[in-house]
Amino acid sequence: MARVVLDIETLSFPLDTFDETQKDYLFRFAKTEEEKTDALLKLNLYPTTAQIIAIGMYNPDTERGKILFQSDGRVDTFSESEMVHYLSGTEKEIVAQFWEDITKYEQIITFNGRGFDCPFLHMRSAILEIQPKRNLLPYRYDASIHCDLLEQFTFYGAVRKFNLDFYCKAFGIESPKSHGITGLDLGTLWNEKRFREIAEYCLGDLKATAELFRRWDKYLKI
Repeated sequence: MARVVLDIETLSFPLDTFDETQKDYLFRFAKTEEEKTDALLKLNLYPTTAQIIAIGMYNPDTERGKILFQSDGRVDTFSESEMVHYLSGTEKEIVAQFWEDITKYEQIITFNGRGFDCPFLHMRSAILEIQPKRNLLPYRYDASIHCDLLEQFTFYGAVRKFNLDFYCKAFGIESPKSHGITGLDLGTLWNEKRFREIAEYCLGDLKATAELFRRWDKYLKI
């Protein structure tokens, strides 16, 4: 079975992108500065207020990957090992390329993909007027089509959720967050035009998710 680990990185549009009515709506319940800061950070999480800046795909069997990412210059290169292809473009270009690539795989593996990555991809595609090539949110309880590890590790919500970093540490897997970059740093990396580092960060999440999948596949799959 051809399978792929999928992960995306997102970043909110600048605040001045939104008109006053939209701003009033977004910050309606934010009364304190702390609440306003929290509301601002959450803009990264919604496909109506944020864009996709990187899409990562990684085959857990061959360990080959592809990172599609936004950059201020054209990038089409491979890692030193030639195992990872880095390809840049506009958001519309990388999303369109993603839909072409994802059709090659029978099983999708994510961490919280049903709750975040896949709805985000579908919504941004609609906003960008791109036709999806497949349904990323098939029947929830068939992990052979889409294995969302967060759902598997919580037994579909029966037990408490933890984040990717916590699960990695619990399983003795190197966390991608151990290298000093987290999702909160993406805005800084973007503003400093460190686009390749964003792509590398995405790759770290893919590799960690792939290792968690191997543990699930061997010891937890029912």
